[in-house]
Amino acid sequence: MAPLPPGIRFLVSFNRDQWYRALTFCLTFLLYTSFHLSRKPISIVKSELHKNCSSLSETWTSSGTPSSVATLPPDHCSWKPFDKSNYKQLLGAMDYSFLCAYAVGMYLSGIIGERVPIRLYLSVGMWCSGLFTCLFGLGYFYNIHSLSFYITVQVANGLVQTTGWPSVVTCIGNWFGKGRRGLIMGLWNSHTSVGNILGSLIAGYWVSSHWGLSFLVPGLIVAAMGLVCFLFLVEHPNDLKTTSAGKVSQWNGASSDFRPQYKEGKPQEWYWSECTVQNRKSCDTELLLPRDSECVQVQPVVVVKSQSEPSAISFMGALRIPGVVEFSLCLLFAKLVSYTFLFWLPLYMTKAAHLDAKRAGDLSTLFDVGGIIGGVLAGVVSDKLDKRATTCAVMLLLAAPTLYGFSMISQFGMGPTIGMLLVCGGLVNGPYALITTAVSADLGTHKSLKGNSRALSTVTAIIDGTGSVGAALGPLLAGLLSTRGWDQVFYMLMTADFLALLLLLRLVTKELSCSQSRPITAVQLKEH
Repeated sequence: MAPLPPGIRFLVSFNRDQWYRALTFCLTFLLYTSFHLSRKPISIVKSELHKNCSSLSETWTSSGTPSSVATLPPDHCSWKPFDKSNYKQLLGAMDYSFLCAYAVGMYLSGIIGERVPIRLYLSVGMWCSGLFTCLFGLGYFYNIHSLSFYITVQVANGLVQTTGWPSVVTCIGNWFGKGRRGLIMGLWNSHTSVGNILGSLIAGYWVSSHWGLSFLVPGLIVAAMGLVCFLFLVEHPNDLKTTSAGKVSQWNGASSDFRPQYKEGKPQEWYWSECTVQNRKSCDTELLLPRDSECVQVQPVVVVKSQSEPSAISFMGALRIPGVVEFSLCLLFAKLVSYTFLFWLPLYMTKAAHLDAKRAGDLSTLFDVGGIIGGVLAGVVSDKLDKRATTCAVMLLLAAPTLYGFSMISQFGMGPTIGMLLVCGGLVNGPYALITTAVSADLGTHKSLKGNSRALSTVTAIIDGTGSVGAALGPLLAGLLSTRGWDQVFYMLMTADFLALLLLLRLVTKELSCSQSRPITAVQLKEH
């Protein structure tokens, strides 16, 4: 008999639970990748919305035609109402409307997510998000120039996208324990940067020709992934056990009977015994046992009901978990910096580095590549040291001078610019990634909860919802301050970075003091 191929031996070496963990990891990764993929187009399209009108005005002036926008052909001018001198404030208002709705909705989303099936909740949210993303793109094809239309779509999209984060973090937290959680979630959290990269590339492909497709295509992708979620997402390992038990209990009839055997208080393997009408009486007193089959008398079975499932934690109860408030406020400022880059980096590069919209969008993906590296690095270091707050604090401390250097990007060549994008992306997104994943999962399963697993979604929503307040403020402040010069924007980002660092000082001090007073023993090393 020929030996099995190495690839097949590798595949069969994993048990069923490991395959389902891999499925959950990959599926939730792709689901949230599609969410971020649909958020990125607005930052790519910004520079195109105002660029058309400005370039056309210059062209008509050089040909001797008045440069007033009113005299230009209406079908060829910049997209109204973003053709005015206050276009930065209008674009900032659109960002603010999305992020403000996202921040408000996030607090409610976590509470709802603990009380409804996550698979259905997430699927409906993805379908609605795909719908509203497509609606924004349809504004191009139906020639819609109403600011209220675009803001309404942004608000609706911000609300429905809050179904995503608490749901996927809860699923990944249910399937993966605390061992190497920083590494696993650091790798998993790269979906944010992967989604931003794909969103930039997809939106950049159509931005100069038909920018409506920059929204339609991501919207259809999100809706399609919602269907995949509905068909394949398994929320919790216990769902598989329940399904298996349900199939066993439904397998009955006149031709067969099934009973478990208990020995010394431990359930043994379950086997079927064929029962007919003639031998039904014997089946009532005998069991078909494992391979060394022998008959035994059926003993009375006393079924003891397990304790009722713990109720979902309240909002105030989640706030009382040690560390939730500090990390939530820290994330407010860390996410302010990250989302300012997310929404304004391509436009900044077109103005400061004098690049066209497509090249700026493509180059901005390097910031997200750095974010992937920073997220994984933060997870590995925090696992190794078992110090989440200290890891975040060090990266925040290093990010401040990097932001200052990035503000002088126009003075660099292409090589240093690429390097600054990678380093800045890693230091800015590293703490953000660590807090929203491993820290949220740690706090959602904190020892003070006494085993109550129905707190993870609420804790995640509180932390990310507070961070989303900063995400809403950052792009808005960037739109207002950029009129005074881009230096003002970077001063604001450095201030936010410093405040995030200050909010972690108490937790950092506590971590360092605990490590000094309680050195690691051989037993603790073995546990890790």
